[in-house]
Amino acid sequence: MFKKESYVVSVAIVVAVVMMLFFPMIGTAGSLDPSAAPAPTMKTLDQIPPTWSQKLPAVQRFETVLDGAAVLDKETGLVWEQLPSTASNTWVNAMITCQNKSVGNRKGWRVPTVEELGSLVDPTMSNPSLPSGHPFNNNVQSSRYWSATTNASDTSYAWNVYFGSGYVGNNDKAASYYVWCVRGGQGYDGQ
Repeated sequence: MFKKESYVVSVAIVVAVVMMLFFPMIGTAGSLDPSAAPAPTMKTLDQIPPTWSQKLPAVQRFETVLDGAAVLDKETGLVWEQLPSTASNTWVNAMITCQNKSVGNRKGWRVPTVEELGSLVDPTMSNPSLPSGHPFNNNVQSSRYWSATTNASDTSYAWNVYFGSGYVGNNDKAASYYVWCVRGGQGYDGQ
């Protein structure tokens, strides 16, 4: 019986040594005291990726980037040109305009989806229907802006957002509206 107990103790010691050699961090999780400094794996609010479930006030939501030429929306993670176009275009020309655009010495711009464009709308505001305190230049027109989203039931139409009231509608792609280019996100391959 002594040999069996000795064997069990020997196995337990070997297991403990192996655990310490291969898993040295076991038992070193850090302080559970709530007043202790956060562990290095914790993130600050600035490090949390954007999520469409956030609702931030304009002063926290928007940040000018690319030397002041663009605006980062911290709710969506999208980067918008700070000075949207003041010239109206057909839908096809709006697509070409954004694809060839350089803002803040950066390419990679596109026409936003109707959901992305609509994410800028504050339904409590009008003319333009943007959040109070937004950093966009005053040349945001209280007019229609193209989206890249084609109407599924009639591909000769595309969705747009009217920034006078925030109304979302769709019109013939041959119509002439403004375009507000965006960078980042998933995007949509226009038809």
